Amino acid sequence: MQTSDALRVLFPIFLGMVVARARQPCSPKFLHANTMVCVCNATYCDTVDPVSLPDTGNFVKYTTSREGQRLERSKGKTIASSGTSGGIFYTYDPSVQHQYVKGFGGSLTDTAAINILHLSYAAQNQLLRSYFSEEGIEYNLLRWPIGCSDFSMRPYSYDDRCVDDFELKCFELAPEDTKFRIPLLHRIMAHAGSPLSLIGSPWTSPGWLRVNNKIKGKSKIKGKPGNRYHKTWASYFIRFLDEYAKNNITFWALSSQNEPFSSLFIAYEDFPVNYFSPQHQRDFIVKDLGPALAASRHPDVHLIIMDDQRGNLPYWANQVIGNSTAAAFVSGIGIHWYFDYLTPAGPTLDVTHRLYPDFFLLYTEACNGFLYWDAKVALGNWERGTYYSRSILTNLNHFVTGWIDWNLALDTAGGPNWVDNPVDSPVIVNPLKDEFYKQPMFYHLGHFSKFIPEGSVRVGLTSTCLFDSCPLKTSAFLRPDGTAVVVVLNDWFLDISFTISDDRVGYIKDRARAHSIQTYLWRRHL
Repeated sequence: MQTSDALRVLFPIFLGMVVARARQPCSPKFLHANTMVCVCNATYCDTVDPVSLPDTGNFVKYTTSREGQRLERSKGKTIASSGTSGGIFYTYDPSVQHQYVKGFGGSLTDTAAINILHLSYAAQNQLLRSYFSEEGIEYNLLRWPIGCSDFSMRPYSYDDRCVDDFELKCFELAPEDTKFRIPLLHRIMAHAGSPLSLIGSPWTSPGWLRVNNKIKGKSKIKGKPGNRYHKTWASYFIRFLDEYAKNNITFWALSSQNEPFSSLFIAYEDFPVNYFSPQHQRDFIVKDLGPALAASRHPDVHLIIMDDQRGNLPYWANQVIGNSTAAAFVSGIGIHWYFDYLTPAGPTLDVTHRLYPDFFLLYTEACNGFLYWDAKVALGNWERGTYYSRSILTNLNHFVTGWIDWNLALDTAGGPNWVDNPVDSPVIVNPLKDEFYKQPMFYHLGHFSKFIPEGSVRVGLTSTCLFDSCPLKTSAFLRPDGTAVVVVLNDWFLDISFTISDDRVGYIKDRARAHSIQTYLWRRHL
């Protein structure tokens, strides 16, 4: 083939690659005033360009607003003088460093996997890219139920064919793992621009290990830590890791139990949970799970305690990692957001961090629509996105290292769910039309997950506001590549002017529109 012929063949291909990589805007669907989703299908879905920074002396801003902007990129110039205009004045100070960031993500429940697989293959890829690729919001954390959760189609464990199977001879992964979630995970890994960190968490165990002899319902492991029931339950974790390793999947962390305490107060009778008090969890870790994990082929897997509501802190931490033997096996504390409104962040998170600074705090579950009187799916609801970003900013400012949403995708009824407690999700799937809807929650999460990568550190950001009274919610970071990041949420009904000072580059003067969230990035290299 001659050169000119080759160019005629290759140029359309190259042009197609360029077009495919160009940012595609939201395809909006308005449901009510200030209520909008972005519609995606097999042939079209909005994208976000990979993060690129301007030269020193300029900044980039990504904006999402109730008016309809969705992670829209714009540029501005830093200035040499702050001037005399009013507004809030912030000082960015990277010499004051707090916690490192682990990341952001969601959960691949059975329900989420089934909903994704109800779409055509091309639409599935659009959804996976939206969450995990460089043209999406770049999740790097993925929570993974060990066996069934409430968001499954049925109650099950990995050892239901036998009774008193203390050697776990009948242990086998479920079809939900082998046919749905594991194949999807391999596809997610292919789309992801950076490595994923998986966190496994169990809801329930085989019925023969439990006092009620059932998989479903609220019960305890039989007997006391150190007995054969608890040791078998610890071995079950290791077999789970072994079986997933055979599928080339490794886990960054394990939670010892999802909601070991608060699930007892959920009205759903069949809700699956193994009850643990903090003392019971401590003894289980000391006598069973900790030694089993240390002696396994997975000694580097981090162990997370609690995995329950913020109000349990610092008491839960005192009871478990206040014990030096248990602390030797533990890396961090998992937290759920559901009753945060009852427990201020300072007296719980700050105190826990001060007592145990070497143990990370990680939000491992959150969703909207969980209250009995809530609308389960409030399609396009702006306030539900604001609830997310307000929670993330508050908790990051109190030493939390990351934030994980619940289901990656649900149907238009907020399920399916075998215990009948549907909720909302950032992505809602409509298989009848072979399309899915990105809600405001999705974009609010993206303001963090896309721009604050693992290894970033939260840094100082002081303001002229008195007594923590700023109408803007903010947090500041320094990325591993030396880039400054500031997230600004305006959940007021008024526009608010502000200035950010960075002694290395000058001043950023801007205005946060009412009902909007912005992420600012700028180079600090001179």
